[in-house]
Amino acid sequence: MGAPDVTGPAETPGGRTRAAGQGRHGAWGLVAVVLLVGVHLVRGGADELRAEGPPQPLAAAAPDAARAYAALAALPVPDPLPGSTPVRVRVPAVRIDAPVTEVGLDADGWIEAPPPEENRLAGWFTGAVTPGERGTAVIVGHVDTPGGRAVFYDLGALGKGHRVEVARRDGRTAVFAVYGVEVVPKEGFPAERVYADAGVPELRLITCGGTFTEENGYAGNVVVSARLVQVR
Repeated sequence: MGAPDVTGPAETPGGRTRAAGQGRHGAWGLVAVVLLVGVHLVRGGADELRAEGPPQPLAAAAPDAARAYAALAALPVPDPLPGSTPVRVRVPAVRIDAPVTEVGLDADGWIEAPPPEENRLAGWFTGAVTPGERGTAVIVGHVDTPGGRAVFYDLGALGKGHRVEVARRDGRTAVFAVYGVEVVPKEGFPAERVYADAGVPELRLITCGGTFTEENGYAGNVVVSARLVQVR
């Protein structure tokens, strides 16, 4: 993606890195998504769920850019869409069907998650493109909350080829094909790779994942990478 339009990260009093600004396509704004999802988004999931844990991606589902784009090249490539706010996200393979709200950065530079009490609500990060536009759109969601399983609990069970449907306010539905599902650590998160602009419309779905501890929460993020293959 392009050069960030902020000067770099800033340190909070607690030593956490936060975004220094909210450029619409700025890399640091996207890094803030990772910090939010990994640190803030889920801290209080039900104990009985944690004993079992949410599904984690299989090694075979990890993204392989060369093979993924070779396979996707055989599919029709829709033209990028103009911007339009997403209103609903559906992932039929894991029975996700959720309304989407807008989330941005708060006064401290952290991405605002959907409220914990709205555990079936996903959030589109307004600092990135809208789904279907050229570039990489980002939708985040809780994996669990004190009330139990949340909207993206089963995200790690997705595999290559599964479809993600995003209904937009303009009446169109952008359909994306999954080409990678992985757990990436919060520490040293590969933001430039995850959010790279491939020159075509892409989508990232993100929630918490990896090892869980009471002290630090989830150690990583489940990241689903998908590319636009159809417009309805």
